Amino acid sequence: MHGLWRPRVLGAWRVPSHGPVILAANHSHGVDGPMLIGTSPRPVHFLVKQEAFVGPLDPFLRGIGQLPVDRQGTDRTAVTSALGVLARGGVLGIFPEGTRGGGDFASIRGGLAYFAVRSGAPVVPVACFGTTEHGRAIRTLPPLRSRIDVVFGDPFEAGDGTGARTRRALDAATLRIQERLTAHLGNARRATGRA
Repeated sequence: MHGLWRPRVLGAWRVPSHGPVILAANHSHGVDGPMLIGTSPRPVHFLVKQEAFVGPLDPFLRGIGQLPVDRQGTDRTAVTSALGVLARGGVLGIFPEGTRGGGDFASIRGGLAYFAVRSGAPVVPVACFGTTEHGRAIRTLPPLRSRIDVVFGDPFEAGDGTGARTRRALDAATLRIQERLTAHLGNARRATGRA
């Protein structure tokens, strides 16, 4: 990532240095995941769509600890693998919007709340800017050597402190998460000058 672009990483010190952590990042381009893997202060295990695990990418992605997930339904194997990362004190990366979109956290899925409440791991919001710009050499990628900003926010607990994992508790946690992620996105825009 540092060879192709000029990442500017802000707030990496906010990521706890040990113990389970969930990085919750906005997602507007395919470069977002590799950029976070390359700039995070700790190794990150992302839930990656299983369609990406083909040909030579399959052993590569598995070798760097990425987790395949079937997005068509509830993939119990992926859920178990993700919880295992957190149980071992690792870092799980999630794009709470579920897929690439506007990158504004306008609509997030409930999986992040489930992992956060079930594991008790703090959530660190992450904003990535500059990946949606188009280069001249390769139109599908940001311009080579362009600035890409990765901004880590303050960790927070998603649950309400009771440990409840009911549907109502998870729905409330999802709303809390969305509020915190949206607020972080605004703060990160101001800190980087990205309007």
